[in-house]
Amino acid sequence: MEFWFTEKQTERFGITMKVKRTLHTEKTEYQQLDMVETEEFGNMLLLDGMVMTTEVDEFVYHEMVTHVPLFTHPKPKHVLVVGGGDGGAIREVIKHPSVEEATLVDIDGKVMEYSKKYLPTIARALDDERVDVQVDDGFMHIAQSEGAYDVIMVDSTEPVGPAAKLFEKGFYEGISKALKEDGIFVAQTDNPWFHQDLIRQVYKDVSDIFPITRLYTANIPTYPSGMWTFTIGSKTYDPLAVSNDRFHDIETKYYTKDLHSASFVLPKFVQDLVK
Repeated sequence: MEFWFTEKQTERFGITMKVKRTLHTEKTEYQQLDMVETEEFGNMLLLDGMVMTTEVDEFVYHEMVTHVPLFTHPKPKHVLVVGGGDGGAIREVIKHPSVEEATLVDIDGKVMEYSKKYLPTIARALDDERVDVQVDDGFMHIAQSEGAYDVIMVDSTEPVGPAAKLFEKGFYEGISKALKEDGIFVAQTDNPWFHQDLIRQVYKDVSDIFPITRLYTANIPTYPSGMWTFTIGSKTYDPLAVSNDRFHDIETKYYTKDLHSASFVLPKFVQDLVK
């Protein structure tokens, strides 16, 4: 008997994949957590029935949420990842030699626990000596961290459940205070096919707070529509004005120096969202 999983991405559209077996299922304090082994994308983490990451395509999201802001900042030393309990963003952050400490704050410790067990290639950096892992509320951590970070990345789920407040203007105002005077932040901001209103609102809110605001995209096949957006807010440095000598060699599978700039070239219908 075949077992297929469908993530219902809208009321009329979803993505379906064949599952070999269920590795773990648990209702945590905050959400439904499932680990499954799929035929096409390897092991997959699901939270509340939504695909969070897979072994096969995870590198796209994790490289693009981290390297764009980290190469934009001239010398990021103190970096915060809010969410991201699977560890993929932290793994990419510590590839940058200037980073002295990378802090990960995720409200659900079970995500980290089972990512280490079933997604070891993604979670391998969670035990690195430069990484400070905290099981805590990222919203509250931001509120208590004035002027502490060079770069902040919001690696959250979609704006439902405990992640909903991570898409509010007050949270972005808190991020601005938690950043140093030349700090940068980036947040994943969903897809432009099904969540246009979200992208418009986040871009407006971030633009009200940060003098430099940009939207960029990446292709992630297991995320709704395949086209994913990220919104970056910067106090000083423009991601489109990074000099060539700023880039250094790191191991990547998606991100490149040329793609850094190219990812900000938006299709017309996406441009129209942020006018």
